[in-house]
Amino acid sequence: MNVHLGLAPLISLLAGILILVMPRLLNYIVAIYLIVIGLIGLFGAGQMRLG
Repeated sequence: MNVHLGLAPLISLLAGILILVMPRLLNYIVAIYLIVIGLIGLFGAGQMRLG
């Protein structure tokens, strides 16, 4: 059984949970999320596969 996990959905899930837990951090979480997704897009780390 192969498991294919994308990095972007995992980061989105983590960011969403953090925003729910600590809404005051919304600006920082969104900024970090956008930077990470941009870096993933630039360097192609979205093609990484687990399993």
